[in-house]
Amino acid sequence: MDTVVVNLWILVGTCMLTWILSLITKDTSWVDRIWSIVPAVYVWVFAAGANLANPILNVMAVLVTLWAIRLTFNFARKGGYARGGEDYRWKVLRARMSSGQFQIFNLFFIVVYQNIILLLIALPAYTVLASGSTQFGPLEIILTVAFLAFLALETVADQQQWNFYSHKYAEIAAGRTPEARFLQTGLFRFSRHPNFFAEQSQWWVIFFFGAAAAGTILQITVLGALLLTVLFIGSTRFTEEISRSKYPEYADYQRRTSVLIPWPHR
Repeated sequence: MDTVVVNLWILVGTCMLTWILSLITKDTSWVDRIWSIVPAVYVWVFAAGANLANPILNVMAVLVTLWAIRLTFNFARKGGYARGGEDYRWKVLRARMSSGQFQIFNLFFIVVYQNIILLLIALPAYTVLASGSTQFGPLEIILTVAFLAFLALETVADQQQWNFYSHKYAEIAAGRTPEARFLQTGLFRFSRHPNFFAEQSQWWVIFFFGAAAAGTILQITVLGALLLTVLFIGSTRFTEEISRSKYPEYADYQRRTSVLIPWPHR
């Protein structure tokens, strides 16, 4: 069966599964729970379409698998797979909408739109497959190193965030007031969301793998990385709106710190 057809069936299946589970459990974070898994499946399907004989596709599949392992681990340790682990932002949004409005939002944005993005960001692997390119040259080496660098950056940022909030909640549990209410040190001194920056960058690198194989950056697959970036922009704004409502001093942090790209502290 054609690899695109296989992945379209996976897309339909994940849409149906995450939507039905969200209705049964009244928890809309099921897409979040498959977010780190499904893209790796899509890329491996494309790699299998070349009988695992294409070195470019194999490297892409391994890189995306490393991304999947890191993100799954980080999501799991924060309780994402536990009962009641719904993203707090969905709870805030649910309170702002009627039940009917939120269910429409759940079906078309949370479930369908985001699942489509998960397939789109993996499509550069199909570009490599369709191009027939198998030469793993200097450009592919540079892209591999760049992906691993962004993966390392995101790993460090997530660990710094984990350490900070673990200490913060331990202080609160002990009846003490934490020195800082949100993270502003380490990588977060140079970017308010260094992990978001690294996350998006990795998928732009995947796009460039496809563009390199096709010999041009004029590829429709840019839509995946582009829509992912747009999604993160909206998510970041919403997250920061909530942060400002909880911490008035967050506005000062916003004024002196780059929102995304790591940059010298102002």
